Amino acid sequence: MKLQKNVPAPLFKLNDIYGRSIDLNDYRDKKVFIGFFRHAGCPFCNIRVHTLQKAREELKAKGLEMIFFFESKQSVLLMSTFHKEVSPIPLISDPEKKMYSAYGLEPSGYKSAISHLTSFVQTAYKASKLGVPMHMMADGESISTMPAEFLLSEGLIVKEIHYSERLNDRLSLETIRAFAAGKS
Repeated sequence: MKLQKNVPAPLFKLNDIYGRSIDLNDYRDKKVFIGFFRHAGCPFCNIRVHTLQKAREELKAKGLEMIFFFESKQSVLLMSTFHKEVSPIPLISDPEKKMYSAYGLEPSGYKSAISHLTSFVQTAYKASKLGVPMHMMADGESISTMPAEFLLSEGLIVKEIHYSERLNDRLSLETIRAFAAGKS
């Protein structure tokens, strides 16, 4: 079931791919961006991670922390130099998609297929230019996983929800910046 605005976010206490304990309760006094991505080789997701990683210092200075989830297994993420460089942003492997379910993500082979048909070539080109990984799915990853992004206020209340309709459909960076600055 999809989440609603102005409700407490589903809590979690999980290890990231480096074994660091990530307890959402530890972020209670901060604003938080939580991103749910597809597999480690998804160019749509890796472009987004690249964009967010570049904005990290700016957003952190405004009091916004980020946590990223990938459906890929820890071993797959650790093989990727790109994903290793995402640290210090917590990167959590969730191949069983327990938190994907808790946050109301729903798979859609149709939406994924439309995205691939209409924008894969341009996205693959951009990924290549940025040097972000792009490869086929591995061990248990799904073509039908759809991304989602959430902005949590202090107290871990869900303030913004974005369930992607297409693989390159995300919250605007301007929306995230405004939220971090307390303007939304």
